[in-house]
Amino acid sequence: MTKRFFLLLSLFCLNAVSAQIYEIGIFAGASNYIGDVGATTYIRPNEPAFGALFKWNRSPRHSWRISYTQTTLSADDRDSDTQARQQRGLKFKNDMKELSLGLEFDFFDFNLHDGKKKLTPYVYSGLSAMMYNEMYYDGIDNNAKSDGNGFSMAIPMIVGIKTNVADHFVIGLEAGARWTFTDNIDGSAPKNETASVQKFGNINNKDWYMFTGLTLTYTFGNKPCYCAQ
Repeated sequence: MTKRFFLLLSLFCLNAVSAQIYEIGIFAGASNYIGDVGATTYIRPNEPAFGALFKWNRSPRHSWRISYTQTTLSADDRDSDTQARQQRGLKFKNDMKELSLGLEFDFFDFNLHDGKKKLTPYVYSGLSAMMYNEMYYDGIDNNAKSDGNGFSMAIPMIVGIKTNVADHFVIGLEAGARWTFTDNIDGSAPKNETASVQKFGNINNKDWYMFTGLTLTYTFGNKPCYCAQ
């Protein structure tokens, strides 16, 4: 009976070590678009972005993460290094809302319960749902027009570095690309193509966008049980 009791206690404590801390916080930074309109530089923040996130730290090395982020994606051909785009002169603005769920992996142990300073790089990926405006160009001017709401999915690919700055607070710096399943954030693939509304650009490549900024999270939850050590 005694051996069974200590075995069950050890299993309980081992499970608690990996499952008893959470984080909730904010994201603040900027966004930029990469596609058939505007500059082709991958990291070129030009619009503010903000959001919220929640993490369930399953171990000192990995966390389930859910986040909501919104921004206005914009691009202007005049900012491009390509002469053909500069001469074309198209531009757009598109409201973007993203809900993302996935796994964050820490390269080093990020145990926040031993009272020591921690620093680790991390990566994140999963699946994002995105809401935006379908766009088109009418040929009257160079500004894209809205053609109703659109919905698509995206694959987020984020790299970052984070550290604990005080009791219960973690700050991170991250940059993340999103490869979307749509080609019409910029109006280059209108859903209602006509003689005056035409597709253009590389139809084999989907649109991308980036978020770059800071995260600040507050940690909470029961302290893990170390009685099995």
